Amino acid sequence: MALDLPAEASKGVVVIAHPHPLFGGTLDNKVVQTLARAFTQCGWTAVRFNFRGVGGSAGTHDDGRGELDDLLTVVQHAAPTGQLALAGFSFGAFVTANAFATLHTERELDALVLVGVAASRFSVAPIPAEAHAKTLVIHGEQDDTVPLAAALDWARPQILPVTVVPGVGHFFHGQLPLLKSLVLRHLGQGPT
Repeated sequence: MALDLPAEASKGVVVIAHPHPLFGGTLDNKVVQTLARAFTQCGWTAVRFNFRGVGGSAGTHDDGRGELDDLLTVVQHAAPTGQLALAGFSFGAFVTANAFATLHTERELDALVLVGVAASRFSVAPIPAEAHAKTLVIHGEQDDTVPLAAALDWARPQILPVTVVPGVGHFFHGQLPLLKSLVLRHLGQGPT
């Protein structure tokens, strides 16, 4: 587990989930690190962790079921009370959306950021309408891992806005500063 601390006193904890473990996803993924930097710049303590079977973590990949348990365990350990935000990238966005669906009935969640949500590969939980204003969904137009159409098909029935970054692929190569600025703006720290 990695803890990224803000410069000032922390306003809360964000738990950030990484991409698919079987395809090299770890807590050190560049998109995950970019999300952590954006949140810490806005005063949040960022918690990055490895899903089961990744790095030194015990266990084996469980197609999202066990990984959901992993994320919920990290939340319980790192932020049992207080302000909480969730963020995830790709497979991690799928797990994060499902964690949000579990947690939003139990406690207040202050922000949700989903990047490249793996809607073509997994059954991603819908985001409740009352949480749309605190939710940011970002997807690359040229994503060849999770087609934009799949993300839109997931978002459309919910009328959940998706921020599309033109010409960008799944890993936001060359556009991580833009990704960070979109998150900063969502959290109220960037230019509007």
